[in-house]
Amino acid sequence: MTDELQKGLEGVLVGESELSKIDGDEGKLIYRGYTIEDLARGASFEEVIYLLWHGHLPTESELSTFESEMVAERPVDEDVMTTVRNLAEADENPMAALRTAVSMLSGYDDDAAAPATDTDATLRKGRRIAAKIPTILAAFTRIRDGDDPVAPREDLGHAANFLYMLNDEEPDQVLAETFDMALVLHADHGINASTFSAMVTASTLSDPHSAVTSAIGTLKGPLHGGANQDVMEMLKDVDASDRDPVAWVKNALAEGRRVSGFGHRVYNVKDPRAKILGERSKELGEAAGDLKWYEYSTRIEEHLAEKKGLAPNVDFYSASTYYQMGIPIDVYTPIFAMSRTAGWIAHVNEYLEDNRLIRPRARYVGPENETFVPIEDR
Repeated sequence: MTDELQKGLEGVLVGESELSKIDGDEGKLIYRGYTIEDLARGASFEEVIYLLWHGHLPTESELSTFESEMVAERPVDEDVMTTVRNLAEADENPMAALRTAVSMLSGYDDDAAAPATDTDATLRKGRRIAAKIPTILAAFTRIRDGDDPVAPREDLGHAANFLYMLNDEEPDQVLAETFDMALVLHADHGINASTFSAMVTASTLSDPHSAVTSAIGTLKGPLHGGANQDVMEMLKDVDASDRDPVAWVKNALAEGRRVSGFGHRVYNVKDPRAKILGERSKELGEAAGDLKWYEYSTRIEEHLAEKKGLAPNVDFYSASTYYQMGIPIDVYTPIFAMSRTAGWIAHVNEYLEDNRLIRPRARYVGPENETFVPIEDR
C-alpha cells in the first residue's frame, strides 16, 4: 500500500476493462477493438450498445431482436411522467429532472428486486433505462416549452425517434444519421468521472438505477458534462459581438476567461470524435446554406492550435452540430447522458463480474491529541 497522494486519482489504475481504449498521444479511441471511426460511420447506436453489453457486434437477427426489445421499453409509467411534468413546469434544470426521473424508474421495473449479481436482470434494467431516457427528456423539454409530449413511435430507430418526440416531426435522413453518429461517439470513454461514479455505486451491490442516477449527478457538473453547452454559448457571443472569432478569443483570454471545448485529461492531440463531428457540422451548414457556426469554430481551433498548442475535444464540435439540428442548448448534456448510459451499464456489469467494494482512503492531516472539554466548560 502506497502513501503517495494522487489528487483526482490522476493516473491511478482502478481496474481492467475490455470496453474502450483511449490512446491520448495518437488520438485514437476504440470500443472492444473497433475504431471509433468505423463504428461512427458504419454502425447504428443500437449496434454499439449491443457491442458494449454483449462483447460482439450483433448479427441481423440479434440486432432485430434487440431493437424490438428496446422499442417495447420506450413508454414511461404515468406516475413518472407526472413528475416529469411537474419538474418541467417548475423550470427545473434538465439534468436534475433526468436524475430524478431515472431514480423513479426503479419503482416500476419488473426486475427491481433482482440482485446486482444477476447479469441478465441488470442488462434488462439497463435496456429499460436506456430506452426510456429519450422519452423522458423529450417530454420534459416539450412541456417546459409549452408543448404537449409526443408519444414514441415503434417504426423509428433510437436516434430518429428521439428527434421525432422532441420536435413532433420525423427527422430527415441526414439529421437522423447525424444524431445517431453523435450517440455512438459519446457511448463510452473509459473510466471517466461519471462512469467511475456508476462503478462505485454498483460495487456496493446497489441496483443499476442507483448507479445511473449517480452517474447522471456526476455528469451534471460543468467540469465533466457541460462543456458543449458552454461552447455554444461562446459561439453565440462571438456572433452577437460582430467581431472576428480570433479577435473575440484574444479578448476573452486577455480578460482571463476560459475558451471552452479545448484540452482533455486524456488526449494530448485532437480528440478523434471532434474530427468526425467537425465534418458533420460542416455538412449540416452546407445543407442549410449557412456555414457560419462551422467557420467560427474552425477559426477558433486554428488560432488556439497555433498560439496555444491546444486541440479541441468532442464538446467543441458537438455544440455547433446539435445547434444546427435545432436542439435546445441546455439539453446537450442530457443527450450526453442518453448516450453514455450504454457505457455506464456496460462498465457496471463488467466490474460486477469480479466485484470488490471500491473504498479508497485519505491521508489524515488534522490535529491529534486534543483534550476533550465537557460542553458546560467550553
